[in-house]
Amino acid sequence: MTLKRIHPLESPAPSTGPLVDTYDRIADDLRVSVTDRCNFRCTYCMPAEGLPWVQRADILTFEEIERLVGVFVGLGVTEIKLTGGEPTVRRDLPVLVRMLRRAHPGLAISMTSNGYLLDRLAKPLAEAGLDRVTISCDSLLRHRFAEMTRRDALDQVFAGMRAAEEAGLIPIKLNCVVIAGTNEEEVVDFARFARDTNYEVRFIEYMPLDAEQHWERAKVVPSARILESIGAVFPLVADGEGAEPATSYRFADGAPGAIGVIASVTEPFCDTCNRLRVTAEGQFRACLFAMQETDLRTPLRDGAPDEDIATAIRQAVWAKWEGHKINHPDFQRPDRSMSMIGG
Repeated sequence: MTLKRIHPLESPAPSTGPLVDTYDRIADDLRVSVTDRCNFRCTYCMPAEGLPWVQRADILTFEEIERLVGVFVGLGVTEIKLTGGEPTVRRDLPVLVRMLRRAHPGLAISMTSNGYLLDRLAKPLAEAGLDRVTISCDSLLRHRFAEMTRRDALDQVFAGMRAAEEAGLIPIKLNCVVIAGTNEEEVVDFARFARDTNYEVRFIEYMPLDAEQHWERAKVVPSARILESIGAVFPLVADGEGAEPATSYRFADGAPGAIGVIASVTEPFCDTCNRLRVTAEGQFRACLFAMQETDLRTPLRDGAPDEDIATAIRQAVWAKWEGHKINHPDFQRPDRSMSMIGG
């Protein structure tokens, strides 16, 4: 991956128009973490005892999130995804969704979740204005699911999937982190599950974002190998290209469902990335692997006008680097894990 810088980094960020960086990438997709807390302890994310949680007073309030989203929408963001941690552990989450929907009727609003609490929250969230949900599920086997999440909760997650579908939070997508020697053998079973449910199962390459820093390149299962394994049983056809990081495929025999692969490690998509992230405590990141953050909470709480916050966002996006360099010798991990950043 080698991007050509279109605009000089030393020149000022544009004061109007879309959120653009010096490589001419336009950012219009925002991830907003509503909490760093989680009710699972996935082995590739955090230790069994959890992490030091952000103090509640430092977490953005619903009103602060609503205001920040309004600033981003004014800068051209067209889609937001609520993340965590696990967003459903944030008390009164449907209230936030309702606030955002009333303020931005045309905004695409989705959520990532482990699904554990969706059996009771899917309907209220849908009624509040949530469009769809992406559910994390790394195994279809109860014992392996418990090993990977440190929670015996697979049946509850299945119930959450059903509740989300019944509530109309569709199309439902499942995220599956594939780790060699752990759940790699299940990829065909997940494809079969997609055919049976009409879900899209997206296989994500194991990334160096775990809090314990146990990531090993040898445990990365290349997306090409996943596609080969599935295609040998269920032939696939490409489903076109889009802004999503997932490359999607349909089943050649016309069966329902789909699969996708997110090749963050073996085939980075930094050159087309359109995503931005705000952490639960209001730190802005122009890249998941960014080494720097821009503090938006302090100006929010100090009474800064929206124009000043918008300028800070524009400057941070303008300074976005070429990419994460996972495959370069000088790669550096971010000092925060996925759950602390926001998925």
